[in-house]
Amino acid sequence: MRYKNIIRGIFILRENRFVARVMVDGEPVTCHVKNTGRCKELLVEGVTVILERSENPARKTEYDLIAVYKGDRLINIDSQAPNKVFYEWIERCGYFGDDKKIRPECFYKNSRFDFYIEAGERRIFAEIKGVTLEEDGVVLFPDAPTERGLKHLCELAEARTEGYETYVFFIVQMFGVKYFTPNIITHKEFADELNRVSEAGVGVLALDCTVTENELNVNDFVEVRL
Repeated sequence: MRYKNIIRGIFILRENRFVARVMVDGEPVTCHVKNTGRCKELLVEGVTVILERSENPARKTEYDLIAVYKGDRLINIDSQAPNKVFYEWIERCGYFGDDKKIRPECFYKNSRFDFYIEAGERRIFAEIKGVTLEEDGVVLFPDAPTERGLKHLCELAEARTEGYETYVFFIVQMFGVKYFTPNIITHKEFADELNRVSEAGVGVLALDCTVTENELNVNDFVEVRL
């Protein structure tokens, strides 16, 4: 996926989950943060961030904050991007076969999964989670407790018992990491449940991405350690 109208800025502060102040060409501007997660280790004063200028003149905020440099590593933090790049990847790759139908946002009982895929006789649910937290090359999810994510895992396991193939794909919004592991410190219950549903037949997979200031694309599988 590609972004348009990209510029660099210097991060000042995050006023709330949705709004940040960024210095652009010597002037402070208000930006929409496209990630409601904490991102505390990323959005610190003085770091270089990447902004996309909105094409909607009626918007209150002129820019979206979509990525941040952590040292030399560029990390995309756009929470809408993982679903988009997964869709592009699954369309072009042969992971579920070449002849497949892909439907975004499909309901199963009390959950709405990100994708439903039909490939021949196969019926597949896939849930997508974006990963932005990195420590010494290891990437972790979640960066904050996620009751919604826990609910999705439970219902993926339930759908598995009813004959569906079910997967959770962790889209690592950066390149060149060592491996993925659940964040047992932040949300032990999620980590335990991820291990349980994996043993019950839910596929637990991670994919990293190539990241530039104006592009994000799925690259390859990353080792998963539960």
